[in-house]
Amino acid sequence: MGEMRHMTKADLIEEVSKLAELTRKDSEVIVETIFDSVVRSLRVGDKIEIRGFGSFRTRQRKPRIGRNPKTGDRVEVPAKKIPFFKPSKELKDLINSEAAGVPVAPAPPAN
Repeated sequence: MGEMRHMTKADLIEEVSKLAELTRKDSEVIVETIFDSVVRSLRVGDKIEIRGFGSFRTRQRKPRIGRNPKTGDRVEVPAKKIPFFKPSKELKDLINSEAAGVPVAPAPPAN
């Protein structure tokens, strides 16, 4: 198997810029706006559903007693919201279709 790659926000902006034939600045505004919208919605407790991709929501984690790993002391860990992504069936099928021998559209060439 090849080396695992990871896509950064800059890579995503570059991809939007190329595919949509937009300036890098316009692409950056689009990507940042999408991310900011997701964060704002999650912050107020809304669920974001993107058909064919998946849904983002928060789960409430209850307060609990934890331990300080350095000292072993018991510490109270407050309740908090945890972001959670649930992929759609279509997304799961898409990422597994190559392994099943179904052709997948090739990624644009890296320059």
